[in-house]
Amino acid sequence: MSNSNAPFSLRLPGHIKQGVARVAKRDGTSVNQFIAVAVAEKLAALETEEYFAEKARKANIPQFLAILNREGGEPPRPDDVLID
Repeated sequence: MSNSNAPFSLRLPGHIKQGVARVAKRDGTSVNQFIAVAVAEKLAALETEEYFAEKARKANIPQFLAILNREGGEPPRPDDVLID
């Protein structure tokens, strides 16, 4: 993966482009920077969702519930380890 910027042509509906321009100006940034940050935020959100979905697929739900539902608010035991 390269760290250099690559040109990318993007077509936006007029009202979205106007909104982006308005907000970018208000924030003191360029339209390009606004769109780059928005795309980066969306990628981060989707990758985070994927990360936790993968963790959930590996989860031992019965073991988790057994620990969670112990009587008396018992503190964690040394063997209460979640293995990656």
